[in-house]
Amino acid sequence: MCRSIHQLHNFEPPATPDEVHAAALQYVRKIAGTTRPSQANQAAFDQAVEAVRAATAELLASLVTTAPPRDREVEAAKARARAEKRYAS
Repeated sequence: MCRSIHQLHNFEPPATPDEVHAAALQYVRKIAGTTRPSQANQAAFDQAVEAVRAATAELLASLVTTAPPRDREVEAAKARARAEKRYAS
């Protein structure tokens, strides 16, 4: 799917509303095939983003896990290390 949509479940601190909205926006952009809808489609685009945001927030609130929450900083450091290795010249 879209590389800029990141896993939001089981992190400490939990995902913020801004992160959930950003993921919903990226998803709708991917599905719509555009980053900026036309004025004629703006209302439908905004409605879709809100519906996906609400569904995502509901899903995150409902998920249960026995795994300990992951630390955002540790996961970010791992991702940077993977990127350095992948894109090393």
